[in-house]
Amino acid sequence: MENKTIARTLRLLSQLMELHNENPFKIKSVANAAFKVDKLPYAIQGKTLEEIAQIDGLGKSISAKVWELLETGSMAELQAILAETPEGIVEMLGIKGIGPKKIVVIWKDLGIENIGELYYACNENRLIEAKGFGLKTQEEIKKIIEFKMAAHGKFLYAHVEALVNKLYADLAVWLNTVTGDPLLGIAGDYRRCVEIIEELELVIGANSPEEIQEKITAFKAMAFELQADGTYLSHSELGLKIKLTVVQKTYFYLNWFKLTGNEQHVNAVLALAGEGPFEDEQAIYTKAGLAFVASELREGLDEILLAKENKLPLLITDEDLKGTLHNHSTWSDGVHTLEEMAVYCKETLKLEYLGMCDHSKSAFYANGLNEQRIYAQHQEIDALNAKLAPFRIFKGIESDILYDGSLDYSNDILKTFDFVVASVHSILRMDEEKATSRLITAIENPYTTILGHPTGRLLLSRKGYPINYAKVIDACAANNVVIEINANPLRLDLDWRWHRYALEKGVLLSINPDAHRKEGFHDMHYGVLIGRKGGLTAKQCLNSYSLTEITAHFESRINNISSL
Repeated sequence: MENKTIARTLRLLSQLMELHNENPFKIKSVANAAFKVDKLPYAIQGKTLEEIAQIDGLGKSISAKVWELLETGSMAELQAILAETPEGIVEMLGIKGIGPKKIVVIWKDLGIENIGELYYACNENRLIEAKGFGLKTQEEIKKIIEFKMAAHGKFLYAHVEALVNKLYADLAVWLNTVTGDPLLGIAGDYRRCVEIIEELELVIGANSPEEIQEKITAFKAMAFELQADGTYLSHSELGLKIKLTVVQKTYFYLNWFKLTGNEQHVNAVLALAGEGPFEDEQAIYTKAGLAFVASELREGLDEILLAKENKLPLLITDEDLKGTLHNHSTWSDGVHTLEEMAVYCKETLKLEYLGMCDHSKSAFYANGLNEQRIYAQHQEIDALNAKLAPFRIFKGIESDILYDGSLDYSNDILKTFDFVVASVHSILRMDEEKATSRLITAIENPYTTILGHPTGRLLLSRKGYPINYAKVIDACAANNVVIEINANPLRLDLDWRWHRYALEKGVLLSINPDAHRKEGFHDMHYGVLIGRKGGLTAKQCLNSYSLTEITAHFESRINNISSL
């Protein structure tokens, strides 16, 4: 065992001891020993216990730990303290700039237990007000976590969108200087709007592919290298793999089609259409006797059958959204005031309404609203509604679903809201049966209007808690509860793979940005993209309702509760 491994183990022990508030003198001794071992000019491995004890800075107690490590490969004291520490907290110790003191605040004060939750908290600006943090520290932590995500070769769709758009624009300009009337397309998972991207695929169609191939090395924005299969490969500064295929212009649309859809979809269509060439993608589907299938739907599910029967859904668009629900202000953990959020929706986004859903009282880490503050917020909403009419702010709340499935307010408080988003934020470690039962209990609460981020997942960082999707969706159908598509790019929850089942059961979905600042409203764009993948139409989306329609929807639910 090398000295660096021994030093690293001692350093981890000292950090964990500090996390658990152990004796400061003991912590300092272990940390000092780690430093001394790391700087030794000779190897400890092979030394006797007595010889190790003579090393400056180790002493009898620490030398015994080092001896135990050399003999067994572990330390009992370290294993004991690791057993009391969430795995995600230990992982945080590897983030530069976050020492044990800051992690104690993150863990104990903010209730964050892994890097995924920490990254989400950075996006919500939750670290700024925490002790020992600030905007600069928060942004540094965010960048480090993004770098760690990228190191695994996987990226959130939203994180590569700007890069893709710029690369596409740069390539288009360059191509027009190289050849006449070229064709360029983005294909693969990105074109299908898959939520996690591992590779960007690009297709170029030219009358003289050889000319492009000869000059591609002159493309200054990115260096492409020829591969054995005839394609070109590059990597962005972020580490995103980029694959470029150059084809004869006549066969551009066939190749673009092949590189876009998944294997099942492509094979099924081409078995009917043949190999072309085709003048555009529409011609491929026409030749196959099918209605045109939007790229988002080309997943080899039921889209071919629907295309044969001309029953494909008219997919939702950004322009269909009339308002935004589930948003946070400075009343809880948001960055902008309620009025700033409302004015931005009305004047910049040209929306008809805003659903304000600050955190409830159980979310102490997010400055959740107690009963008195709810009353004060409702007074402010009434005043703003008079000022901003006909724009309307709906009185909502993101009410925590407790361990037993109950909401964290009494019915007397819940009935004061226009709508209630019920969400799980704590105690995520449950088996499927318990997690499902917990959600269904909350869904059956007559005051629950929307089920928020149903699995609590954080993409690339935290799996959602296990649930029986069908049972949860069936419960929403039975209780007329809307299911959220949380549009934050880290969540995109409900998963698009379950949208069809929900829609078939008659469940409305709602594209909610979960915005904690004005800029967060723009995340609805990603919710629309993922809704399109799931086959969502405007009429099946709650916040595509006009102000009149959604007011009637909320009032109908309130009247139904009153009649119980």
